[in-house]
Amino acid sequence: MSTRFPFSSGEDLAGTALAPGACDCHIHVYHHRVPAVLGARLYPPDASVQDYLRIQARMGTSRAVVVTPSTYGTDNRLMLEALSILGPGGRGVAVISGQEPDTLLQQMHEQGVRGIRVNLSLGVTHGADAIETLARRIAPLGWHLQLLAPIDQLLSLEPVLRRLPVRLVLDHFARISPGECAHQTAHDLVIDLLKQHPVWIKISGGYLVSRMATTQDPALEDLARSFIRVAPDRVVWGSDWPHATATAGRHPMPNDAHQIDQLVRWAGDSQHLHQILVTNPEHLYGFTPV
Repeated sequence: MSTRFPFSSGEDLAGTALAPGACDCHIHVYHHRVPAVLGARLYPPDASVQDYLRIQARMGTSRAVVVTPSTYGTDNRLMLEALSILGPGGRGVAVISGQEPDTLLQQMHEQGVRGIRVNLSLGVTHGADAIETLARRIAPLGWHLQLLAPIDQLLSLEPVLRRLPVRLVLDHFARISPGECAHQTAHDLVIDLLKQHPVWIKISGGYLVSRMATTQDPALEDLARSFIRVAPDRVVWGSDWPHATATAGRHPMPNDAHQIDQLVRWAGDSQHLHQILVTNPEHLYGFTPV
């Protein structure tokens, strides 16, 4: 019998009513019937899109982007099944080998996939040398490449990132530590990329980069605003539900309603909040404008 996720505590609702079309741009789904890829570093309990819909109601969002997690390698079954349930309110980010036939990628596009993920932090599917090849593979579809990488590796990849033929989305605050962002070369690089290139950033998983291991960390506000200030039209947000790293004991389980409240503070005003949650996801993932 499978175990189930210890979802975020309490029955809190987000303190701010969100606009129609508000999107959570980073969630995962898990199920024990899909085997973990050899070498996977996270083995989470089951967490279904039906479970997520309960959390979504507490946050007040109405759209979601389902990302195939590192646990399953290039097996996108659960992500695609989730999209069939979410319907027009769902989009997907896949993990691919690059050897898939065009017909399969086109089918995934029709199912709602709009990008691929390369995970160099926890993933075992790709190395950094695959980034350009994968980017060229997806360019005809208009998909983006979502990258998660340690900051030292991000710095070494600068020449590659500057010549990609697709939009680049940097995952989880680009893995930059908030308390040291003013002194980090990686932060300078990300700011420069945001200024000059078709680069986007997800201010998601703040607890992964916080020294306090929580999205409630006050230091995250300056980091988030540094990105919003430079590229308000290319910042998106995600809850990182169901927080697989929390079930692995790496940090406390976040409260997703409280994560929304933090985002409201980071955004600073209703215009930026609307961009981050509604307008920007529509542009990046191709949602129908509300």
